[in-house]
Amino acid sequence: MAASPRHRARELVLQGLYAQEIGEIPPEEVVDRVIVDDELSQETLEYARHLYENVRLSSDWADGVITRLATNWDLERIAVVDKIILRLAMTEIKEAPDVPVKVVLNEAIELAKSFSTAESSAFINGVLDNFAKNSDQFIDV
Repeated sequence: MAASPRHRARELVLQGLYAQEIGEIPPEEVVDRVIVDDELSQETLEYARHLYENVRLSSDWADGVITRLATNWDLERIAVVDKIILRLAMTEIKEAPDVPVKVVLNEAIELAKSFSTAESSAFINGVLDNFAKNSDQFIDV
């Protein structure tokens, strides 16, 4: 079964954020160089670009939430891909209330299965489940 357009958009956002994080591409070039796909509609690409910018602007907030929720984990010891997936999902929950939380959580777990280690999906699921259950404590932080 082919991935949904929104799933593909999230993959592009993850790839763009990763390229930016490791210093491969400056943030201002990510949208034009990474968040592109001829098979996606303009609407879906705009969603991806908007999500990318929101995650970029919310990364300090998301890192603070991750630090609070990932007990016994130092933020610097969490794999870069896992941090990015957590930032992406938390930001999408915060900034896109029209997207069901369950969809965001499932998408994050699928991204972890595709782009990270076997253990990552369980870790990400645990942190995001805690975030979703207590999001009212974090949304306005």
